[in-house]
Amino acid sequence: MRASHDPLAGEIDGSASTSDDPDLPLSYQQTVPRHLVHRAAVSEVFLTDARPLGDGRFLVAAQWPRDHALYYPDGDGHADPLLFAETIRQSMVYLTHAYYGVPFTHCFVGSDFDFEITEPELLRVGATPLQPVLHARWTDLGSQPPHRTSLRVDVELWIAGRACGRGSISVIALDAKRYRVLRNRGAGVAVEAGAQALARTGSRLPAAHVGRLRGRDCVLERAEGCERAWQMRAALDHAVLFDHPTDHIPLMVLLEGFRQLGHLLMREPAAGGRPEGPVPVLTGVQVSCVAFAELYAPVEFQVHDDSGRPGELRVDAVQAGRRVATATMTWALPGAVDAVDAVAAVEAVKVLEALEAVEERVLVPGAATA
Repeated sequence: MRASHDPLAGEIDGSASTSDDPDLPLSYQQTVPRHLVHRAAVSEVFLTDARPLGDGRFLVAAQWPRDHALYYPDGDGHADPLLFAETIRQSMVYLTHAYYGVPFTHCFVGSDFDFEITEPELLRVGATPLQPVLHARWTDLGSQPPHRTSLRVDVELWIAGRACGRGSISVIALDAKRYRVLRNRGAGVAVEAGAQALARTGSRLPAAHVGRLRGRDCVLERAEGCERAWQMRAALDHAVLFDHPTDHIPLMVLLEGFRQLGHLLMREPAAGGRPEGPVPVLTGVQVSCVAFAELYAPVEFQVHDDSGRPGELRVDAVQAGRRVATATMTWALPGAVDAVDAVAAVEAVKVLEALEAVEERVLVPGAATA
């Protein structure tokens, strides 16, 4: 394993590598080195092992904490779906560094990200931590080594031997010179100044309204002067959202903002303004990032009114009048499926009763003429 000069790395044991033998079982004894997933805190590393299978395919092991400061289980005991999102991100970074030789000094710029949970019940937290396995495929999208690597990682989520989700992430890894050129092209200082000038005064929403337990974890504000105007303003010293210094708002922070807005909008507000009713469950997200979101100015969320299917929500993230990202979220309400099943069961009983009546008339001739 290569030694790293990345500021996240600290002291690294160059011999601390896991086996690449595909016949050996995946290990869950310890996490991978934190610099290989771009995390400063060991507690935020979820990957434990990986095995190459050939042709760009890998098995990646992870362990999800039963509880977490930000990504904690919902009221029904299901693991936070953003644990899956963060595991996808960590897998992409790990595979790119460990198996494709991309230097630790390169900067990763995300463009597209998505995930879907297909079997939510398999994410139920039990007496021991969940140990998901990602069946991953790493694809080169037209790299120019050693300065630029363009890639996509597609994954299938398996828990307890069953497939229960899928996802993908596309990024470009750039050397420092090309990254500076890209950032200067975005004119970050000018964007921040413009965003601050246009920013509305906002009031932070209560944590419970956006599905959070602690006020510090809420990143959503209601902008004053407009009933349906929201903006994101995250605390830059948040230990999870900003695990290490960065020059822009990371993808996972934008995703947290989108998730909190979706949680708010998918519940009916009570008379006092507090959401009520069943707590929604996030089952899928598609995010397209088109520009950097700068740190020192709020990001406005603009909700589309043309979302198609029930439970679908499309939101633009806008800063200083320019779109930086768009998210399409899919939400499910607990009990909705049960209600559909209940209706189907009632209809099935009616059909059975009708069939029994027909059989009775056929088997007992006198019944039809009585």
